[in-house]
Amino acid sequence: MSSQPATPASGQRQRDADRTRAEILEVAQREFARHGYSGARVDDMAALMRTTKRMIYYYFGGKEKLYLAVLEKAYGEVRNLESTIDVQHLAPVDAIRTLAELTFDHHEAHEDFIKLVGIENIHRAEHLRKSEALVNLGAPVVELISQILAAGRASGDFTVDADAIDVHMMISSFCFFRIANRHTFGALFGRDITAPEHRDRYRAMVGEMTVAYLTGAGRGR
Repeated sequence: MSSQPATPASGQRQRDADRTRAEILEVAQREFARHGYSGARVDDMAALMRTTKRMIYYYFGGKEKLYLAVLEKAYGEVRNLESTIDVQHLAPVDAIRTLAELTFDHHEAHEDFIKLVGIENIHRAEHLRKSEALVNLGAPVVELISQILAAGRASGDFTVDADAIDVHMMISSFCFFRIANRHTFGALFGRDITAPEHRDRYRAMVGEMTVAYLTGAGRGR
């Protein structure tokens, strides 16, 4: 027997459930980013969103599963952004520069993501490794960069036999450092590297740095 279409009542319940899950994730992301995995308390999250700890556990099954859902959401947003790059209709130099600049923009706009990555590194990725979705989430960006590199080598634009993961690391490290280390860097060197007057220069820098590496600019002849 074929399944019956959802009734208006069941459809409304699903929308309410989706909204509740989204609200829990939003509050949880903020709390985990602020207090870390160990310091964040589900009781506090429930109080912030005027629900119950039992309700949070109903949707996510416990603190660690909630934390994993937050990580999956945060990393998934980055991968979704990267997937918007139209490799087929961009020249390789433009494509890799676009990827670098999109990563820059995302990291700047999502400081909680930077904090969560730092927190998970403190825990040696012990939680991340438990999520099949997260462990496999690096594949799309590696494939994207591989396509760009292959097109660049075929066109002659890229002269360096670069590794896709290395290129991803190069772009991510610049963008991540600028947000994660802003306070210590500012204290040591007297410069706020997130200040508006530096933004355009740094955004251009990460793109040009990556292009320069791939095109062999500055290498000894």
